[in-house]
Amino acid sequence: MDTLFIPLSLAAGGLLAVQAGANAQLSKATGSPFAATTIQVVLAALLLLIVAIATGTAAAFGGLQAVPWWHAIGGVATALYVASTILVFPRLGAVVAVGLFIAGQMLASLALDSFGVLGVPRQAPKPATLIGTAAVLAGVVAIVFGQKAATKELSGSKLGWMLLALVAGAVLPVQGAINGLLRQDLGAPFVVGTISFAVATLSMIVVLLVTLLTGGAKPQLGGLKAMPWWGWIGAVCGATYVTTVFVAIPAIGTAATVGLTVAGQQIVSLFVDRYGWFRLPQREISTLRFAGVVVLLLGVAAIKVF
Repeated sequence: MDTLFIPLSLAAGGLLAVQAGANAQLSKATGSPFAATTIQVVLAALLLLIVAIATGTAAAFGGLQAVPWWHAIGGVATALYVASTILVFPRLGAVVAVGLFIAGQMLASLALDSFGVLGVPRQAPKPATLIGTAAVLAGVVAIVFGQKAATKELSGSKLGWMLLALVAGAVLPVQGAINGLLRQDLGAPFVVGTISFAVATLSMIVVLLVTLLTGGAKPQLGGLKAMPWWGWIGAVCGATYVTTVFVAIPAIGTAATVGLTVAGQQIVSLFVDRYGWFRLPQREISTLRFAGVVVLLLGVAAIKVF
């Protein structure tokens, strides 16, 4: 049964790349990435609520009042991650930023497994796990430097923004672990996902209000009419990713889950960049970047198999 989470985690990671393409269209239509993300998390919460009702598990909401408050705040990580991406992308470049996000995810997942905190079963790191994690990080470095603009983006004094990107990546496995605790409390994964995205919605509303009060661009909803239909699928992708992660972590471990989702994201990203899917610019895939993805996949295999 646990082996089922290997292809599911890979697929969930791939959906993150799809979500990025959909979110780009939604951001263009609204004129605000913060507004686009707010719309996405609202839709994801509604979608999971419908599924919870349809599966007869909505009664689990009644147990929320007996749950420790911090078990229910995993959705805050979504707002922190999104806000960080918008801040660091123009300062570090997309390729470098994504590389740092991945590094943060892998280091945090290794720590969660090693110390057994936040309800994650303690797993003393095996040599193969350490080697696999090192291989994933080496693959990320190759992917970053396989993009021509990466070296230029790393120049200058940008240590603070780089640290923010690492932290933003690290909060994602932490979110999965906290949502896993809430699942233990309530026993209903779709209810947990609904709560997570409801908290993310409240957090994104705060971020959006702060942005507007500080002179940020006001959302323009008129462009939604001309947006392609697939601009709306980001909510489905996000809901699937979050639900898969917190269900998979107890089954196959944090490092394996995060490694597999990262691998899936990078595989799909290769196709998105090469063929310009989702109306994104076409980019040639350098040999170094392709080799980085291969090394990353071998690292994930080492973490899971050995």
